[in-house]
Amino acid sequence: MSRPPTFTPPPCALRRDLVTARGTFAVLDAQPGTATAEPTPQGTALLLPGFTGSKEDFIALLEPLAEAGHRVIAVDGRGQYESVGPDAQQGYDQAELALDVLAQAEAVQAEATGSGAAPGGPVHLVGHSLGGQIARAAVLLRPDAFRTLTLISSGPAQISPAQRQKVKLLSDALALMSMDEVWQAMTALDPPEDTDTGNGNAEDLRRRWLRHNPAQLLATGRALTVEPDRVDELAAVATLPKHVLSGERDDTWPVPLLDAMAQRLRAHRTVITGAEHSPNTDRPLETAAALVTFWNQY
Repeated sequence: MSRPPTFTPPPCALRRDLVTARGTFAVLDAQPGTATAEPTPQGTALLLPGFTGSKEDFIALLEPLAEAGHRVIAVDGRGQYESVGPDAQQGYDQAELALDVLAQAEAVQAEATGSGAAPGGPVHLVGHSLGGQIARAAVLLRPDAFRTLTLISSGPAQISPAQRQKVKLLSDALALMSMDEVWQAMTALDPPEDTDTGNGNAEDLRRRWLRHNPAQLLATGRALTVEPDRVDELAAVATLPKHVLSGERDDTWPVPLLDAMAQRLRAHRTVITGAEHSPNTDRPLETAAALVTFWNQY
């Protein structure tokens, strides 16, 4: 579980609804325009969170990215935190979630073109963990919808055996217990990791967990355990610049596996020192700098 340092967005960001052809999604929308921002907006980025996460997992990236001149939209996918979703698990098939991302990108692009807040045209797509595999699926459906693709701590196929076991335990618990009961069990087993970041936001984390749709957790958790290797398919999209970013340690997809994936993709590769599975929360300034460096090439 990613643990953002706060659930309060910076002054440059607005919590709002993004209306798309496939429904309404809760987002954090960070706009350039502060005194320290670049005078001309550089582009627009769409950020997708991982399993059990939310748009707040990117909250520490928003200000540095906006100050570098980029509009940034961090989104709750369907059934995640503040975005509603169906109660049937089939509503969270990866193909459905990928179509949502295409609709989100289209809506964000239309807003940017209409308002002049940022250049129109394809958005930079960023996905963390599960969000990276959903991002990959969206790119494979329509690569021209995106300007670049960054996969943060998101591997080539299914998650590691240890993580598959954790997902199974969670799924078994969700089948028998309420969300609140599962939260209590999680915090009893691993309080330091799952209840607080040291910044007093334990109640925010609990509230986020309780607002997830259990069907979303069950369906996307299962997807993480069976995801096929689609790296060669993605590598065949030769016109799309790709970036593989991770921490120096990762127990979900081992770092050597991510190194090999980057080579297969002929992708730009960044390893964030001192970070683990969530460099966006572990080392946000370094992660933001790496994203800006990559985006500014395109």
